[in-house]
Amino acid sequence: MRLLLIHSDHIDYQAQKKTPVAEEGAVLQDELDEALVAFCAVESADEEDIDDVVDRTVAEVLKTAGELKTDRVLVYPYAHLSSDLAAPEAAKKALRAIEEGLNAAGGLTVRRAPFGWYKAFTLSCKGHPLSELSRTIVPGGEEEAAKPAKKTVTHTFFVLTPEGERKEAEACADDSPFGSLIKKELGLPVQAGGEPIHVDLMRSKEFVDYEPASDIGHLRWMPRGRLVRDLLGDYVLGLVLNYGGMPVETPVMYDLDDPAISEHAAKFGERQYRFKSGNRNMMLRFAACFGMFSFMRDMHISPNTLPMKMYELSTYSFRHEQSGEVIGLKRLRAFTMPDMHTLCKDMDNALRCFEEQLRMGWQSGVDLGTPLVGAFRCTQDFWEQYEDWVKAIVRESGVPMLIEILSDRVHYWIAKVDLAAIDGQGRPIENPTVQIDVESSLRFDISYHLDGEEVHPPILHCSPTGSIERVICAMLENTAYQSVPRLPTWLSPTQVRFVPVSERHAPYAIDLCARMNAAGVRADVDDRDESVNKKIREAGTEWVPYVAVIGDREMDEGKLTVTIRSLSDPKKPHKEEMTFDALVAAVKEECAGKPFRPMYTAKHLSVRPRFL
Repeated sequence: MRLLLIHSDHIDYQAQKKTPVAEEGAVLQDELDEALVAFCAVESADEEDIDDVVDRTVAEVLKTAGELKTDRVLVYPYAHLSSDLAAPEAAKKALRAIEEGLNAAGGLTVRRAPFGWYKAFTLSCKGHPLSELSRTIVPGGEEEAAKPAKKTVTHTFFVLTPEGERKEAEACADDSPFGSLIKKELGLPVQAGGEPIHVDLMRSKEFVDYEPASDIGHLRWMPRGRLVRDLLGDYVLGLVLNYGGMPVETPVMYDLDDPAISEHAAKFGERQYRFKSGNRNMMLRFAACFGMFSFMRDMHISPNTLPMKMYELSTYSFRHEQSGEVIGLKRLRAFTMPDMHTLCKDMDNALRCFEEQLRMGWQSGVDLGTPLVGAFRCTQDFWEQYEDWVKAIVRESGVPMLIEILSDRVHYWIAKVDLAAIDGQGRPIENPTVQIDVESSLRFDISYHLDGEEVHPPILHCSPTGSIERVICAMLENTAYQSVPRLPTWLSPTQVRFVPVSERHAPYAIDLCARMNAAGVRADVDDRDESVNKKIREAGTEWVPYVAVIGDREMDEGKLTVTIRSLSDPKKPHKEEMTFDALVAAVKEECAGKPFRPMYTAKHLSVRPRFL
């Protein structure tokens, strides 16, 4: 509870416009002279023990009124004192209780301004030392020790193998990628590392860079990086369309005076961008949940249409992470999240969809060349009811998974899976996730009717890859484990580079480059006035998958000598003689089933700008 206590000569207010959470039946206009005005902001932490916070707030107001020798008090809701507000219903309850507590003390004239209304007010403050006081009240106090201890949520970890064997988690905390995940989850010591390797790579490859003119954790994307990012977006779109997902688009900002949004947002604490828009308290979304749930709330839902899958590539989502934790592409304040929500018919339906979406997550690791490890988390009640099902999804995954059992539910989900890549320093990068949400359909009033009964069904949250930025982070970090670093050919900004030996070979190389692009392969030509060796070295530093040098023999014989990066080792490039058509076919075979976009940069390196 945040309090601003003002000893006033005069205070008057008039309610002018109601919000969606406006209190009905309240006094919409009032005034007091010689009064103590208690501006109050009820915070999310107060919901842990509203009664305690109310009691100590009443005591503080009574104490201050006594010191000021005033017998008039106005309780005035004032959300602007805090950026971490309680849910509207909890706030209303607290303010009514404060009013009742002050009246019960006797000897005071107590008034209360209405909650949830935009109000105009005039205040004249006295000028003595006690006329302006601020207080912060949090749950707890001297009397707290006499109360029963709050229930403690315990976390039990173990490893489940595909064969159904249960192992001690610590015994599996080795130096493997899966062991690295276990160490992180159990809080075991790990070897300290410096800056992740992807931070240098994302800049040196001219993918993405920090934007000094923006807030920390907001980036600027260069053409090569933007191409990779867009291709990844196309890839996820293809996955969800094949799965039956329906793409939508929703706003990036939402009104915190909406009770459901306020309650859902409170679960994320301070990790939000909040701001004022006129008289409205707004926030930037941290996921596509709000927009998806608003869609579902306003739809006519029939059980015959379930499961219903809605998808958005949320550009952007925002989380106000602590500045010291923001680094590179791994942890950002603005990011691109592929976000699918599935409204299920019932729990059996939710479990089947969970299985399908987990398969998508594992497959993304294969398609993107980022090996994944997994953790499954659920409540004790869920485990007791669905233990055999959990064992079945681990068996189908074919790899051991870390299991975390929570003694009680503390989140909106009762079960979730998190898949992670491992960076070059052995630290997890969280990517795909699937979650079973049992709260939001009730909170947002999403329902259908079956046999005359209203049903608030479970909702799955799924990101088949995790945020696009973290996918790129994982791919760049994964190059630490490759003998010759590279990206998958379908994601390489340049797939084929032609290197003319001299100026007279350039026209032929340019013609081949044009034909290659017309065939649906991203190709460019290094027509700069540089040595062949330098051109080949720079193609290597850009991780170009196929490099063809064009000299007299190639022009005379119509064949190409091609260096293939994926087959090379650090000391010996792998070269093959190929026809033009064979080179096109080789690239197409590697990229089969994956999305394609044309070049985002100039096809002639002589006119390509440098961004760094």
